[in-house]
Amino acid sequence: MMERDAGRRARPRGFRYSSGVGLLACPFCREMFETGSEKACPVCAVALVPFEKLPPSPEALHDEGGVPLAPEQELMKWTDMRRGRGALSALALVGIALFFLPWVHLTLPYIDTRTGFDLAHGRIGWLWGACVCWLVLLPTVLSRRTIFQLRGARVAAAFLAAIPAVSTGLLLAFPPKGVRGVPVHFTWGWSFWATLAVSLAAIVLATRLGGRADDIRVARGSSAGQALH
Repeated sequence: MMERDAGRRARPRGFRYSSGVGLLACPFCREMFETGSEKACPVCAVALVPFEKLPPSPEALHDEGGVPLAPEQELMKWTDMRRGRGALSALALVGIALFFLPWVHLTLPYIDTRTGFDLAHGRIGWLWGACVCWLVLLPTVLSRRTIFQLRGARVAAAFLAAIPAVSTGLLLAFPPKGVRGVPVHFTWGWSFWATLAVSLAAIVLATRLGGRADDIRVARGSSAGQALH
């Protein structure tokens, strides 16, 4: 009986970790360490956190066979207005507002003021293109939420931003004329010139939308969010 009890006590149990063993991990490289052995990752210099509190790794979240997301493909917050998103969106809103402000001050044959909307609604229907392009430019920019998407939208954004400049340029080259021999005297309003200036500024910003590909600041990679060069 004693021999049987001794053999039963000597029989090995199933392998498992002791309940007292804790694991820490680097948020960047996911290297694991025992609790108390290290406070920061020796390679990444990032403070270690409990392994069970780490979110799924970028590799696990990526859809294509575990290949990690490139920095330029990381999603930006909707409120992130860096890399031209905010500036170009603001110019689009300004362009929309300017379209409904006085463009022309008429002095002969009568005194009147015409907005861009009035001109488009009247005899110059192609001016609607300027307003439509501002309206399309706004969601075109805001719907791009990665650096890759922003850079890919440069050509489309620049084209949309150029239409108001082309429209004002055509009005300067071919100004409205009188009907049936009645002379027309007018001056261009400040909002007309502002539309031209805003359009040119938007073209410049559109060509730089998304910023440089070799200078990217990412949320992961270091505890301070350092820029990648």
